[in-house]
Parts: sequence; C-alpha cells; structure tokens
Amino acid sequence: MTSGASLIASAPRLTQIEFINGLTEAQVAALPYMFAFWALPHQLPPVGDWRTWVILGGRGAGKTRAGAEWVRTMVEGPRPTVPGRARRLAIVAETMDQAREVMVFGESGIMAVCPPDRRPDWIATRRLLVWPNGAQAQLFSAHEPESLRGPQFDALWADELAKWRKAGDTWDMLQFGLRLGDHPQACVTTTPRRTAALRELLALDSTVQTHAPTQANRANLAQSFLTEIEARYAGTSLGRQEIDGALLDDVEGALWGTDQLANLQTDHHPVCTRVVVAIDPPGTSHKGSDECGIVVAGVVMEGPPQDWRAYVLADVSMSAARPTDWARAAIDAMDRFGADRLVAEVNQGGDMVEAVIRQVDPLVSYRSVHASKGKVARAEPIAALYEQGRVQHLRGLAQLEDQMCQMTTQGFAGRGSPDRVDALVWALYDLMVEPAQKWRNPSIRGL
Repeated sequence: MTSGASLIASAPRLTQIEFINGLTEAQVAALPYMFAFWALPHQLPPVGDWRTWVILGGRGAGKTRAGAEWVRTMVEGPRPTVPGRARRLAIVAETMDQAREVMVFGESGIMAVCPPDRRPDWIATRRLLVWPNGAQAQLFSAHEPESLRGPQFDALWADELAKWRKAGDTWDMLQFGLRLGDHPQACVTTTPRRTAALRELLALDSTVQTHAPTQANRANLAQSFLTEIEARYAGTSLGRQEIDGALLDDVEGALWGTDQLANLQTDHHPVCTRVVVAIDPPGTSHKGSDECGIVVAGVVMEGPPQDWRAYVLADVSMSAARPTDWARAAIDAMDRFGADRLVAEVNQGGDMVEAVIRQVDPLVSYRSVHASKGKVARAEPIAALYEQGRVQHLRGLAQLEDQMCQMTTQGFAGRGSPDRVDALVWALYDLMVEPAQKWRNPSIRGL
C-alpha cells in the first residue's frame, strides 16, 4: 500500500501542479491534517477485530506520529463538537514528563497533529486533555502502576512500553481499566526490546502489529542523522533493534545478552600482540549444509593475564559449495588482518581439514584443535571473559552476536549449528584461555 503523498511525490511535475491547482482553499487548509493521505503503511491501523495494535519501529520511524493520529481517529467526530468513538482515554509513557513532552507537546504529538478547531485544551493541574466535543485524555506514568487502580477508559495510547521498568504490572492495570464502550482498543508505539511484557502482548490473538525500520521515514529525517546511525550501528545487534526495529529474542539461560554485547562495541582497537583466525568447518559442503564459522580475533597482552584484552575483529563465516572455498576465505582473512595463526576444529574433518587448507596455502601457520568437551562447556569460560569486560567487538558482527545470544546453559537454542560461536570460542581460547593457563603454571610457561 502506498500513501497518496508518495504517489503525488513520485508523479511528473505537471501532474503535481495540476493536483495542487485543483484543490479548493478549504482543501489546501485541510490537507496537512489528512493523515490517511500522508501516512506510511505501518502508520495506519490494520483492519479487523483487534484489541491492541502494536507499532514496532526503529528510531524515527514515525511511531509517535502514528500514535497521536490514532488518538485523533478515536476522539474526533465528523464536526468539532460531535463526539467520536472514544470519550475517555489514557495516555501512558514511562514518566509523566515523557508523556507530556513527547506524546502531547512533541513535534509529532497530539497538539501538533490536531487541526486548530479540534485541538484539545491542556489542564496542567489535572494532567488532562479536553477536546471541544467533550472527550478527555488523562496522562499516566508507567512508574506508578497503582495509580491506575480505579480509572477507566475506552481507548489507550502507550508509548515505549518495551522500556517501562514496571511494564508487566502497569500493563495489567491498564487492561483492567480498558473497559468502557462497545469495543475498547489500545495502541502501543515502541522500539522493540526483549521484555516479557512485549513478548506476551505480541503472542495474544487479539494483538495485531505493524513494523517499519528507521529508513521507512527517511523523507522526514535529517540525512546527517541517517548517515551517523548507519555508520555507528549498522550490522550490530543494537542496530537491528534500534534502526531496523527488529525484536531480538533473548533466550532463557543465555550465556550472552544483547544489552551486554551492545555495551562492548568499539570502533577502533589497539595494535594486537597476536591475531588468529579460527575455523569451525562444516561436516559437508553443499547447498543447504551448515555454514563454516570463520572468526578473526586479536589480543593485547600487557601485564598479567587479568589485564589482557581481546578484540573480535571480523566474522567472515560463509556457506561453501566446496571445501576450498571456506579455506580460501580463511586464508584471505589471515592476510587482511595480519593473523599469526589459523586455528581449526577437526572433530568432523580430521586430517582432511588441514589438507584442504594446505591446498590453498602450503606454508600457512596452522594448528588443529579437537573438542573433548561439549559446546556449552567450551563456551562458558569464554562467556566469563565477557562478563569481566575483557572482550570487545568491532561493529558489524550482528549475525555472530545473534548466535551468541541463543547459546544457553542447556545448549544452542537457535536453528542449525552455532558455527560462528564455535569459531569465536576457539579463537578466544587460543588467544586468552590457554596462554593464561601457561602463564599461571611455571612448569609449562615456556612451552
């Protein structure tokens, strides 16, 4: 579905002029407030008998405008003094300041989108909006779920529910209050985050959703903003959440979390003492087989082992039609990052793995490793390094990070095999764990 504004914007110049000249003075005055004409597809409510409409979107995707315009459709009648579908509404944000400054008085808030003859009055002492037709909207803070015991309403707009600290309790209270009229409804506008309240809401049959990335609303955003966030966050899990508006699921018992990894992002790294490329080869090489995990990491060894810092530099994992394809990709990564060694797990391929690699480069510095423990047991000491803040990621490792967040104490919760995580574990084991063991044991320090 394409908006009327998009059709006009993409039309020839002559068609645009004819369209504007064909409007009456009243139509020209009304056009800015005809949201159905301007709206992007994700900003319009889905058809059907739903109770809650959730708008998931990246930063700046137009969620607030969509929520404010939905309030208009619920409140306004055919004329300014004629009642609409809703008479008593709740407007809820994480804090009262956010409800007032963003949802009511923000650039895309209720006051900004309402036509002058239908604009509500703001009664600050009561935290209340009152429309010319008598409809009222009360502002609430999600920090105070108990304040929602008693109030009742026929429509609700909740903003950024996924970041409410007391989301579950507040949403429960709101549902008890959303009971007036023939068909009370709620609109939730939020950037997705892994919260139980949002996941449970989306799982309900009575919930519908629309979704859009930040780029969907690029015509209304500064190009410098788009350039900056793409440069900083594209290709990261945080970028997928905050720019693409994707709901990334944290798995119960996961060894790594999205927020944890987001705090370990860096744009630069110091000169590394050592760099390795680690490979987790697939059991087969054909269309549909598991990927070959290929991860590049480096370490700065200054002082005792507790002061060492590791950097995950690249993830060049790939699906390969032939074994020599992944071998060549690994050798290329060694050349590009100046790696000292190629580390490869050989549980599935045995001597064949080294033979394939030496077909590409007979003189490559190579070490084979054999997994004597399960994947979880191998990953846990590496996860501990992350907990200690001793590993950082260069940006652009979203697929690796997604796999990491699905690696749990009970095994891998994702699809297929965690090839990227396995390669990461071998790289950091070679750089951090094994050298630290040698350091602490004088009898093998010289090995």
